[in-house]
Amino acid sequence: MSTVSSTASSIASTVAATTAASTAALQAAAQSIISGSTNSTMDVNSLVTALVNSKIAGQAATLAAQQTLDNTQISAYGTLSAALSALQAGLTSLSNGTTVNDFTATTSGTNTGITATAASGAVAGTYSIDVAQVATAQVLTSTGYDAKTALATGPSTMTLSVGGASTTISLDSSNSTISGIAAAINSASNNPGVSATVVNGSDGAHLVLHATSTGSSNAISVQISDSTSTDKLNNLAVTSNKGTSLTGISSATSAQLKANQSTLDDGSGTAVTSTSNWTQTTAAQDAYFTIDGTGVTNSTNTVTSALSGITLNLSAASVDTTGSSPQTLTVAQDTTSQASTINQFVTLYNTLVTTMGTLTAYSSTATSQGVLLGDSTLNMVQNQLASIVATGVKSGNTTTSLASIGISLNADGSLSVDSDTLNSALKNNQSTVASLFNSTNGIAEQLNTNITNYLSTSGVIQTRTTALNTDLTNLSTQQTSLTNYQTQLTSMYNAQFTALNTLMATMNNNSQYLTQLFGGTNSAGALATNKG
Repeated sequence: MSTVSSTASSIASTVAATTAASTAALQAAAQSIISGSTNSTMDVNSLVTALVNSKIAGQAATLAAQQTLDNTQISAYGTLSAALSALQAGLTSLSNGTTVNDFTATTSGTNTGITATAASGAVAGTYSIDVAQVATAQVLTSTGYDAKTALATGPSTMTLSVGGASTTISLDSSNSTISGIAAAINSASNNPGVSATVVNGSDGAHLVLHATSTGSSNAISVQISDSTSTDKLNNLAVTSNKGTSLTGISSATSAQLKANQSTLDDGSGTAVTSTSNWTQTTAAQDAYFTIDGTGVTNSTNTVTSALSGITLNLSAASVDTTGSSPQTLTVAQDTTSQASTINQFVTLYNTLVTTMGTLTAYSSTATSQGVLLGDSTLNMVQNQLASIVATGVKSGNTTTSLASIGISLNADGSLSVDSDTLNSALKNNQSTVASLFNSTNGIAEQLNTNITNYLSTSGVIQTRTTALNTDLTNLSTQQTSLTNYQTQLTSMYNAQFTALNTLMATMNNNSQYLTQLFGGTNSAGALATNKG
């Protein structure tokens, strides 16, 4: 049964029922005319309503039935689009190939403190990582000063430099106490990366400068410009020099690194110009570690470039103080995540199959038919998607099917998963999984491409929906014309039958008068009585 024939049958049935009801009302109204001819009046309103309905009932029913059908089909296409969109959203990591490149990164060993995450580009393997030092941000602490004393007596400037950036702040007797200087540093609009705090110790207020970024290149230097040489502000000048580069010993083992640290500014990474006015609490230093014996430096403790696709996060706990206790990093396929994504794909595909099945369901009862039963658009979508999952992926003369990883196609078009076969394929046959879900012509990519075409503004679903909306517009125009015709017809019939009703009432009154005057059956009129 086609959608056209089913639709025509449904509309015809509706029109027939409406016409029958209209005919019955017309018969009742006709009785009103007979009643009006023998009594004083007739029911004009009922008569007019029945006559008008008899004229427009069939067309009105046809328009209403078609409008209902169009709206129902538009809603059905919306349901289909939603199911397709849900499936497409679940295909993303399968269609772009990232799922088959999911990896886990775990660390083990006597030491702890290294965490790792894997992303696209990672390569399965094991790596020995030994951390000699982590990246730190420099901290400088000044000598103590009276908290209430201004360090500058007149206009002065303080220039702070960090990693090639600098800012200059203006100071004078109004804002050059230790707390005033800290506030001026923190509020500088182009602060190069320094935060200032005040520590009130037993020997006075100390200005503490923290570099906001780690790494040996982010050392703090302070320059003072004060015309009064005796101002205590001059004592806050300090220069930090970047320490010796660690890359010069890239082939060192962990043990050799420890032996060589004495040559690297005591391992500090920075050297502060000798001054009794500042103490370097923490040095600005790079992280240094070895991967399988190759030395690596990094200005932060988040390392993204040492291993392809791997992000390492170092903490102080990761430092191997012995130089002989490396941690082992293991990068492996994330089969759990892959299985979850593939199972989600099967679930979403089956939901789509169920939705399409409901929309095309056949029943001997017309009211239970699927809204899109026999619809060519849905049939095309259904057949094309089923063909993709059934055919698999071709590469030359070789075809790889979903069945090879435990996914079978059922008679009703749905998919089912054999978890044991799938997990075995993920662990032992990644090449097959990669082939099935490659980003060029893999099953997920084929489905994704087709769904994109279906859902596009020029796709088959939108084209069909647009046609239905156009039809609704035309039906609305016809409905307006029919309503206008109904109004005109009602007005005309009301005028005609009101006049008829008046005439019949007059004739009835005349008849009664003549009967009174001349008499009638079994009665004598007034004239006859007077004559006697």
